[in-house]
Amino acid sequence: MSLLPNAARCSPPRILVVRLGAMGDIIQTLPAVADLRRGVPDARIAWAVDSRWRELLAGNQDIDEVISLRLRAWLDPGSRPDERAGGALRRMRRNDFDLALDMQGLIKSAAVAAASNAKTVAGLDHSLLREPHAALLYDRRIKTAETHVIDRYRELAAMATGFRPLPEARFQLPSGELRSGLPERFVLTSAQAGWGAKQWPRERYSELAARLWNEHRIPLVVDCAPGGEALANAIRDAAPEGAVHSHPSTLSQLIGATRRAAAVVGVDSGPLHLAAALARPGVAIFGPTDPARNGPHGSSMTVLRAADAATTYKRTAEPSPSMRAWSADAVYRELVARLNSVD
Repeated sequence: MSLLPNAARCSPPRILVVRLGAMGDIIQTLPAVADLRRGVPDARIAWAVDSRWRELLAGNQDIDEVISLRLRAWLDPGSRPDERAGGALRRMRRNDFDLALDMQGLIKSAAVAAASNAKTVAGLDHSLLREPHAALLYDRRIKTAETHVIDRYRELAAMATGFRPLPEARFQLPSGELRSGLPERFVLTSAQAGWGAKQWPRERYSELAARLWNEHRIPLVVDCAPGGEALANAIRDAAPEGAVHSHPSTLSQLIGATRRAAAVVGVDSGPLHLAAALARPGVAIFGPTDPARNGPHGSSMTVLRAADAATTYKRTAEPSPSMRAWSADAVYRELVARLNSVD
């Protein structure tokens, strides 16, 4: 089956991928776009993305054009003309897309796909969407039995264009840059997550850092966005001197630090999915979200989740009991095993 019109089979087809954000979701969409490039090699592929995450797509050879949208500026009369809804829509419509693939499944992403005036708009079946009403804006709804979101996106791309996916998921990411002051050898972590229930308690990071430092002289580098150092500083202040380094970084610097890290400790967040895509060794701590659906790709990570953890996507503020179930000692043991496996 292919949703590309017959005329497009005689000339290079034009495909729009809509995945606006966030960081981890964009990374988990990369394999589907790599499949598109190899399945329809002559296609012109554009990606509509929120401008905050444009850097993740820099230099990506699977994409011909990045359409950067500042969604918060669309209706802001003080924004630049090319950032408002009219300018962004004109840029998309000039491409005369044959097919728009909504890889996000939200009403806002479906609206962007529909507004592109693509000949066909496709997305996953409503039963697989976080916002099922988004499917009302699709011309075609595709069902898949795949559990993990990466596999769902890959099957959506394959079924919409009629090609067979690559044998392995492929992630193309920028090389990044290194911020000065990083230790020679370190474990990297990002203690923030999209909402509090997915976070590991702050004090556990300090306890983990103390063991790493006292027994191996390996510091824990706590990454954060510039201006968001409060949590990293609190973890540092509760640990032995030298055990924790705060690492306020740009997106490019996070990528560079992740490539350099000896190992990574993470929760269900963008930095963890970045580390998995780069095949960095480490430990992933999961609680309310299901790693079978949202977990790190590949086998470089040890995934910890309590057997009795309840799956819920409610955005509560405090770490869930299933995240509190994992002690610093338990994470330390799994982390050292990963470090030893690559030494």
